[in-house]
Amino acid sequence: MTTPSAPENPRHDPAAVASGLIDLLDLRAIDLDPAFSSPATVAAYEGDSSPQPGGHVFGGQVMGQAVTAVGRTAPAGRRIHSMYSYFLAPGDPDHPIRFQVDALRDGGSFSVRRVLATQPGRTAEEGERTILAMTASFQEQQEGLEHQERAPQAPDPEGLPTTAEVLSGIDHPVAQYWSTQRPIDIRHVTDPIYFRPDTNAAGSDAQMVWMRTIAPIEAEPLLHDAILAFASDYTPFEPILRRQGLSWITPGLRMATINHAIWWHRHIDANEWLLYVQRSPSASGGRGLTHGQVFDRAGDLVATVTQEGMIRVKTGD
Repeated sequence: MTTPSAPENPRHDPAAVASGLIDLLDLRAIDLDPAFSSPATVAAYEGDSSPQPGGHVFGGQVMGQAVTAVGRTAPAGRRIHSMYSYFLAPGDPDHPIRFQVDALRDGGSFSVRRVLATQPGRTAEEGERTILAMTASFQEQQEGLEHQERAPQAPDPEGLPTTAEVLSGIDHPVAQYWSTQRPIDIRHVTDPIYFRPDTNAAGSDAQMVWMRTIAPIEAEPLLHDAILAFASDYTPFEPILRRQGLSWITPGLRMATINHAIWWHRHIDANEWLLYVQRSPSASGGRGLTHGQVFDRAGDLVATVTQEGMIRVKTGD
């Protein structure tokens, strides 16, 4: 595995890192591009990327920004309740990302939007390329039937080690980035597998992590929805790795998200702890599927997440 380089001038202030997340997700409105517009196109936005080890664009960032883009065009009073994203190409952190939004439907209580995230191609002949396609649905708040699964028993997050504590003393650029630059505070209930497999639960895919913003943020409700999309993309591969007895630095390991879906059952406050309960029901054909449930501190089920990814371990030359 190639050792990635760390982003330059890392910030160690949690409040600044959290504030940077809000800036990242709060997109700029731009003029529509006729080359990508259709009769259904209603708005276009632009966003930047946060530097990552290895010089790639974090998929959760693009999803979070896409949620912001579609949410900006939804009728007042309607909030996202589901979205489905396809990751089509890796993003380039050296170029801004353009989000072009189409309004597919505005019904009596539901609205549907589609957004394409694009960047300049790597060559002039390639032109603009699409890196993510998302469809999202919005609903007015309504009364209806109620039932839900409840959160499993888990230790309180305050008693669990932070990522910085888990990785303390490891002089590695990725470890330093995970410890100080991720805007989401992630605390594993099950043993972390950053640098070694989980030997305490061999063959198990079960995983639980607590997560919230690294420092308190003030933001409109839409950005809290976008933060959930952002944060949900940090750990979905880990149940697959656990089941296979692997870690994030297994030699020859290659992973990339193919698609990612979220259903919001209730809306969250990203400043409050959320319990992300995950498992992997299947891995085959070079792909792995994970299923996650997100619970709030009161034990209410607030979201369901599924992700399919390409996952391969290259062996030999």
